[in-house]
Parts: sequence; C-alpha cells; structure tokens
Amino acid sequence: MTKPAVLLFALVMFFITNLVSANSQSKGEDKLSDLLRRATIGWNTDWSKHSIEYRELLLGGPPRDGIPPIDQPKFIDNQQAEQWLAPNDPVIALELNGDARAYPLQILTWHEIVNDTVGQIPITITFCPLCNSAIAFERHYQGTTYDFGTSGLLRHSDLVMYDRQTESLWQQFTGEAIVGAMTGEQLKMIPAGLIGFEQFQSAYSTGKVLSKETGYSRDYGRNPYPGYDDIHNNPFLFRDPVDKRLPAMARVVTISDGEYHNAYPVALLEKLGVIHHQLGNQPLVVFHQAGVSSALDETRIANGIDVGATGVFIPVVGNQELIFVSLAGAIVDEQTGSHWNIVGQAVRGPLKGKQLKRLVHADQFWFSWAAFQPDTLIYQLEE
Repeated sequence: MTKPAVLLFALVMFFITNLVSANSQSKGEDKLSDLLRRATIGWNTDWSKHSIEYRELLLGGPPRDGIPPIDQPKFIDNQQAEQWLAPNDPVIALELNGDARAYPLQILTWHEIVNDTVGQIPITITFCPLCNSAIAFERHYQGTTYDFGTSGLLRHSDLVMYDRQTESLWQQFTGEAIVGAMTGEQLKMIPAGLIGFEQFQSAYSTGKVLSKETGYSRDYGRNPYPGYDDIHNNPFLFRDPVDKRLPAMARVVTISDGEYHNAYPVALLEKLGVIHHQLGNQPLVVFHQAGVSSALDETRIANGIDVGATGVFIPVVGNQELIFVSLAGAIVDEQTGSHWNIVGQAVRGPLKGKQLKRLVHADQFWFSWAAFQPDTLIYQLEE
C-alpha cells in the first residue's frame, strides 16, 4: 500500500469514527441505537438484552461477515508451509491434547476468525488487527458448539464477534457475550501465543499450519495496515480516553485472572528476556525471544520489524520452583542449567522434554487493554 493509500485509509477511518460519534453526541444514545438497527436489519439478535451501552458500539466499515471467517480450515505440514512462510512470519500457535496448530497472521489479518477443532476440542481462533490481539476460545459451551463470525462492529476498537446459533454479540478481548440471548455468558480462553513460524517448527515438528486454500481470494502476506503500529500513531476507531501511563500503541504482554490484571511492556521484556512476577498470589514467569515480525509494520508482513515472541508460564516442574534467566538470547533455569524455548519446553539439559504449564496471555496494544482493564498493574523495575 502506498503512502497516499495509507493516508486515504486513515481519512476514511477518521470520517467513519466522527460520523458515528457525531450522531451519538448530537442526538443521544437513541440515535446511535437507530443507526445500529439500520445496520443490523435482518439480524435475529435479541437487542433487549445487553450488558453495555449501545453507544459503545461503532460500525467498523465492512458489514457482518464482510471480513469472512474461515469455517472449514485446511492444513498443511511445516515443510509445505516453508514455501510461503518466512522463519519470522507471525503465527498464532496452540497445542491441545498433542495436536499443535499454527494460524499465520498472513491469513488471520484478512479473516480474523477461524472456527476449528483441535485435539477433539471445538475452538475459535481470533485476531483483531486494530488491537493486535490474538485470542483462542473453546466454542463448545453448555452442550452447544457455537460458530463465530465477524459482526462488523467494534467496541473500544476491538473485534465484536457474533455466534450464528443465537446471533448474540461477543467481545473478543474478554470472551463475554455483551448483547443478545447469551449476554453475560463467558467463553473459556485457551493458552495460545504469537510466535515465529520457525519457532513453531522447532517446537512442533509434526504440527499443522493453516493453508492459504481458504476458499477466498486475498493477497495473503500483504499487510493492509502498514505503519499502523508506529509508537507515535493514534489508534483507529477508538474514541475513549487513552491511559497515559504508556503510549497508546505500546506493545504489552497482558494477563488477568478476573480479579488481578497485569501488563508487561514489551520494550522492557526485550531488554530483560525474562521477568519473574506474580498475578495476585500466583507466581509466574514471562519469556521473550526475538524472531517474530510485526504484522502491522511493513507492507509485506515478513518484512516487519522484529517485535519478538512471548510466553507466560508457572515456573514449576514437579515440586521444584525454577528461576529463569536470559543468557545471550537463550532462556536457562538456574537450578539445572536446562534450556527452554518460547512455548515453555525444555529443549536441552537435565529437564529436556518437560513442559511448563502455560497461562493464558496476549500481546496487545496498551490503549485497548487499558480500556477494558483500567486498573491494570504495569510491571516496572524496582529502583
């Protein structure tokens, strides 16, 4: 995308945001509800049930499923994926019951949702480019398997999903239903991480990679939001106050247990490699290793700046609590000298083959996380 095209995109986003905002401010919330009703004609959503103010919802531009989810994903092996994925290409990686999958952002940037079954567990993989949030959920809930799509709506700049069974609206950031029959229900999050394709290959030699055979014609590998993650940028379609404790577009590793919320600045993690901390009373360790391109920097995703991969784990093997350090880019535990990778596997040393317990985390832009969790504790080095 050329610089004039980027400017045009920004102007369009600015116009849409201010159009919706102006309607809301000039005529009140009822006018915005009218706007929503016109945009959602034909939907079977129960609008009488909601846990949010309707004025918080913005039209994102494309209509419902205008950004089409992938419902019948096809997969290839690592060797086949090497033909079009660079070692540093970002992928959403997860493993369930021995079944490891990688979902390249080359594809997710254009589709945002994949409905899949991994390790015999129905799951939904989601990615919101505007927030840089990659989150996985179990989609089997109270006896029903739900299929998710893109609603065309945003809240705090974050993807709002809908399920096809009840047409309720769900917030990607939290996994909570916010409008419709399912309002107040909560999907279970699954540990998943944004890592490099080469890191996935190394950790899961028999893993599967989402194929570009999606049934849609897209320029996979091109970033439709070039330059978006510049630290000096303002976020698109976000009209809330920005928490000034960090720059809006600062990358943070986030974790929450519902009561406590922590954020770890990636800029600090890049220097330290490892952070030991706690969430409430739960000890945890955060890993960072280089080798992953930003999906929101250059026009071609593989050419983006290296923002690294992260993982969050409970630092215990058996009954032994481990202390980790970063040595020349390698993650090593002090107790045994074993080396560990970004997905928490011991790959060398006395503990080779052991797996740390993964904790649900995400790599996101600060502005969006802070909008949902304003009482977040930001990790800082003690002076």
